[in-house]
Amino acid sequence: MGQKSVRREGTRQSSVPHARDGWDDEPHGAAEATGAGGEQEPAGGPEAPAAPGGRAARRRGTADTEGAGTAGGRAAARKQAKKAGKRKVLRWSAIGVAVLVLGTAGAGWAYYEHLNGNIRSGGRAGGDSGVKKAAPNALGDTPLNILLIGSDSRSSDANVALGGGKDLRDDKPRADVQMLLHVSADRQNASLISIPRDTVVPIPECKSEDGKETFPATTTQPINSTLARGGPGCTLTTWEKLTGVYVDHWMMVDFAGVVAMADEVGGVPVCVTTGVHDRSTAQVKGGSGLKLKEGTTEVKGEQALQWLRTRHAFGSDQNRAKAQHMYLNGMLKKLQQQNAWTDTGRLMGLAETGTKALQVSDGLDTVAKLFDLGMQLKNVKVDRLSTITIPTDPYAQNPEAWLQPRPADAEKIWDLLRNDVAMDKNGDKAPAKPTAKPADAKPKPTAAAPASLAVTVVNGTEGNDLPAVEGRAGDIKDALTGKGFTQADTSKEAKPSKGTVVAYPKAAGDQGRADAESVAKALGLPSSTVRADGTIGNITLVVGADWREGSAYKVPERKAGDVPDGANDKAKCMDVYSVYRWDGVS
Repeated sequence: MGQKSVRREGTRQSSVPHARDGWDDEPHGAAEATGAGGEQEPAGGPEAPAAPGGRAARRRGTADTEGAGTAGGRAAARKQAKKAGKRKVLRWSAIGVAVLVLGTAGAGWAYYEHLNGNIRSGGRAGGDSGVKKAAPNALGDTPLNILLIGSDSRSSDANVALGGGKDLRDDKPRADVQMLLHVSADRQNASLISIPRDTVVPIPECKSEDGKETFPATTTQPINSTLARGGPGCTLTTWEKLTGVYVDHWMMVDFAGVVAMADEVGGVPVCVTTGVHDRSTAQVKGGSGLKLKEGTTEVKGEQALQWLRTRHAFGSDQNRAKAQHMYLNGMLKKLQQQNAWTDTGRLMGLAETGTKALQVSDGLDTVAKLFDLGMQLKNVKVDRLSTITIPTDPYAQNPEAWLQPRPADAEKIWDLLRNDVAMDKNGDKAPAKPTAKPADAKPKPTAAAPASLAVTVVNGTEGNDLPAVEGRAGDIKDALTGKGFTQADTSKEAKPSKGTVVAYPKAAGDQGRADAESVAKALGLPSSTVRADGTIGNITLVVGADWREGSAYKVPERKAGDVPDGANDKAKCMDVYSVYRWDGVS
């Protein structure tokens, strides 16, 4: 990119930041900015043509069912009426999703095509992380993971007005805010995990969004550079490689989008322990311009953006993430108070603004897909939403500017995510997850005889800052042979993996899963390690970094809420660094 990432403020007396300081930069004349990205009248206005299944379809339904006196006719009439009813519900009720600051979209059915035209989308992934989607639980449900990205793009007049840097219009944007929203398989709890933007992590090979350029893997750049190395798909692939967690979707917003969304919800409540003015000082230039009195304030417009960009006054990148989490919690509460999922009037405004403010991955590129997502998110309670910032240390090669994850603490958080364990202690008090299978579940096939199954064992033990265990694949192959899997063999190619996985060919379907589960059971592996893979030809056991010794897997003890000290950063009010305290008068 030709620019070094912005210095972190952990030491507070750092040198002057770059002009391109993204979400930390001084607004540079943002006071003159208008609320770009605000609500506009949809094409055709409120009287836009109804979607298929509207008035004309209902007239046909009436004609078709007149005089239906037979049992079959009455059944047909009921069926027709049911369809019409569904259409009416879709037209006038929720097609909505509120994904905190980075995702709020919804609509009545009449605006379906109009809103689809607002949505901008891109490829889900920018490279191959090798991470597969988690295995479903007993009810067939899987966790949901959405990567939320804040871009520092200056490509529009609105973004320049809000973020400064007129000479940066042609520069590639950086992913200055990155949070993974994890929603549990049972949809009862959620976690929001942040990585500070200047954290150096392994970045895999990525392709540009147009597929014409390939960016080599690197271990010496901060994570916010991923957006310039292949777009949001590269940021997603980096998170997958780092965590071992499959990410379903990404959502991205820029400066103007944040302002538009904050205005649409009518302000978001945030709190400071003292008055705050994030401004230039003799020691540290720049600042967001945030100026708030002590206590709770509902911020909106440019002030909302200032809150999200404030770093100096809160003392560090980690505390900035805490402030961003407070904002997201406040927005979710505000939306719930407004009945945003069911109030048609609120939905119309949120839909128009949200679909314009967001860019999303292809899996969310229609209102129907956003509707499906919204239905999975709307029941998660705010008091079961954990906010986590990955613990970090100064980066050894550039300690004044960059950070690096604290390996053991970060891996503990990633392990909880991979195994869908709640980050809050309320998880211990929550009702046990149902284990009953759906009434219409198909009978499971019987696994084939062990001796008839070809199993490839791969050494994936490299990870967590430790080298691969030499000969590990051979040891597990021998253990399988001793249990009757005489066709087990090893792969000469290592494949580092955070967790152990037993994969089976996707084309093999239920029978393939039954066979793979028999392999897992023979070694003491839980069924959650079994998953389908469309790229392999036979059962493949990847021995991960979580199983470096022994021939029988021991399931690690994991407790809800067992996160590293200091990682859970939920706070009622933000403390203000003394230099930036404001008396509320001057």
